Amino acid sequence: MTTHTEQGKSYPVGATVYPDGVNFCLFSKHATKIELLLFDEPNAPKPSRILTLDPKYNRTFFYWHIFVPWIGEGQVYAYRVHGPNAPERGHRFNPEKVVLDPYAKAIVGHEIYDRTAAIEPGDNVDRCLRGVVVDTGTYDWEDDTPPKTPYSSSIIYEMHVGGFTRNRNSELPTEKRGTFAGLIEKIPYLQELGVTAVELLPVHYFDPADAMPGLTNYWGYSTIGFFAPYYEYSSDRSPAGPLNEFRDMVKALHKAGIEVILDVVFNHTAEGDERGPTLSFRGIDNKTYYILDADKENYINYSGCGNTLKGNHPIVGKLILDCLHYWVSEMHVDGFRFDLAAALWRSPNGEPIRTEGYNVIWAIESDPVLAGTKLIAEAWDAAGLYSVGQFIEYADWFSEWNGPFRDDVRAFVRGDTGMVAKIAARILGSPDIYKRPDTDVNRSINFVTCHDGFTLNDLVSYNRKHNEANGEANRDGTNDNFSWNCGFEGETRNPAIELLRQQQIKNLLTILFLSQGTPMLLMGDEVRRTQKGNNNAYCQNNELSWFDWSAVDKQADLWCFVRRLIDFNKRLELFRQEKLLEVAYTSLEPHLSWHGTRLSKPDWSEDSRSLAFSVRNPKNNEYLHVLLNAYWEPLLFELPPLGKGERWHRAIDTALPLSEAVCPLDGTVPIEGYTYLARARSSVVLIVKSIERVDEQ
Repeated sequence: MTTHTEQGKSYPVGATVYPDGVNFCLFSKHATKIELLLFDEPNAPKPSRILTLDPKYNRTFFYWHIFVPWIGEGQVYAYRVHGPNAPERGHRFNPEKVVLDPYAKAIVGHEIYDRTAAIEPGDNVDRCLRGVVVDTGTYDWEDDTPPKTPYSSSIIYEMHVGGFTRNRNSELPTEKRGTFAGLIEKIPYLQELGVTAVELLPVHYFDPADAMPGLTNYWGYSTIGFFAPYYEYSSDRSPAGPLNEFRDMVKALHKAGIEVILDVVFNHTAEGDERGPTLSFRGIDNKTYYILDADKENYINYSGCGNTLKGNHPIVGKLILDCLHYWVSEMHVDGFRFDLAAALWRSPNGEPIRTEGYNVIWAIESDPVLAGTKLIAEAWDAAGLYSVGQFIEYADWFSEWNGPFRDDVRAFVRGDTGMVAKIAARILGSPDIYKRPDTDVNRSINFVTCHDGFTLNDLVSYNRKHNEANGEANRDGTNDNFSWNCGFEGETRNPAIELLRQQQIKNLLTILFLSQGTPMLLMGDEVRRTQKGNNNAYCQNNELSWFDWSAVDKQADLWCFVRRLIDFNKRLELFRQEKLLEVAYTSLEPHLSWHGTRLSKPDWSEDSRSLAFSVRNPKNNEYLHVLLNAYWEPLLFELPPLGKGERWHRAIDTALPLSEAVCPLDGTVPIEGYTYLARARSSVVLIVKSIERVDEQ
């Protein structure tokens, strides 16, 4: 076999297939020599060819490149990178360690990979991850069309690809459980529930060994390959199988009208701190990729995971943009949720960047390839840079996870004092946080629960976290849960406690879907999925975290309640408003007015635990009156008077049994008079209907 190679070129970065060979390109500013390793098989113990890149011939600026004409798609490859091993200067080159191409589109070697071998001294060539050369432009998309659902019409469902179908009760073939193919099989479930977008926990290739001994990293917030789908989520284990199966899933979801949003982790990598493994970035150019302490030896840990990517370095920023381009252009995803996004507002030295200066966040949202995609920020990092409100204030397209919505809704429903004014702000789209007048109010992503924390069932079943199974003596996970166990810690057969928990779940969900903003539901909350009080199940790849499909039948009434609640949200134009509702008692525009138990007299006092409000859309003749009673006794609320031929109808009452708690819009129940008794800890929604219209129905 010929071993002739050519100079290659500096663009594109990564491994690119051409008709006559493959171009390889890798950036390293401080490397002195680079070797390209070619393997005959994914798990080959050693390379069959080693190609040394000449710094004079195979380098342009700091891009190292080579063209290999005698290989093509399917070639397995990795690198050794030589350079100074001088931690005091920020350099951690180690040619004993084989490193992965940051731009690898497919990754193999998981059967032989050993994280420990990437940490301890010695050569790890027989226990390393490798990239695979793939041609991403050959897939048949069959005229795939993104749904492009506006935020105002979106219902987001946060889910874990593996955990969604891995449970044995999923009734799927074993090989499809926990995979993209398995998710395809469950699309009818998502359609019937009424969600319009799935927000997938990380599917980028991550290191499952990045966890406490004896456990695995389940959530996937430990990325090592930003361009490659995680192999275990594919039923097709061929090198290119995960790419094609992921695209099959996207195509199928789009046909069902469901968008795909990826949770992306650009704040840190799986390489951890100075004690961590050399897998890719650390061994390619540590000083370029990571924010280092002043002594250059240690990593600044704004992520809580050992290191922080230097997102505002030009090379790292380019990698982030290239990655996003790839997933939109080649994989057809519809948006991204940026984990700990505030870390991307830190300078290469770690200081917060002034909002008027250039940063990668503005580069992302102003990029033409990404225009129209959903860009959702988790607007904080693990080191105190809390930026909720700033992404929407200073960026034109980003939306945000509304953390205060989660906390304030939980506290109000629990019955805390001093929460009425706060819950009013959350219902109104959080104008105290999002003050920019020209923005879509639905860029506030409202949620009560997410993957990080208690499930909805556990929120009403536990006063404190129970994370002992994580191996950290219950020290991990937040202590501030705003939860209430309703009188007993954990599972119980007490029917009174179970009814109260069920009612609290209904209250939390009702407020979520009544509030201005885009609602997000956590996988399994619709069927009371429990993690037994574990509020940090990142390392629990087992039944504790998985969706139990038998619960769909066991919790059929709750599932129906959620489906009807979503349908109620979708069918009223009031919930499609893109502007902040005007607070007024009379207006021709959609508006809201506050009340208490007495009309026009909301009780904003510290001890108040109740609130009422009317919301009207005169253009569509929609008129709702909402009663929220977080008090432990019933309260009698006055109702607004109506015109001739109009009557109040009950649409929602969370004090009623699940099967009656939400009425279909064409099956609402008329009530007499102008008062309504809201039972203890209940939420009520009334809707106006004309008598003539009711008679016609």
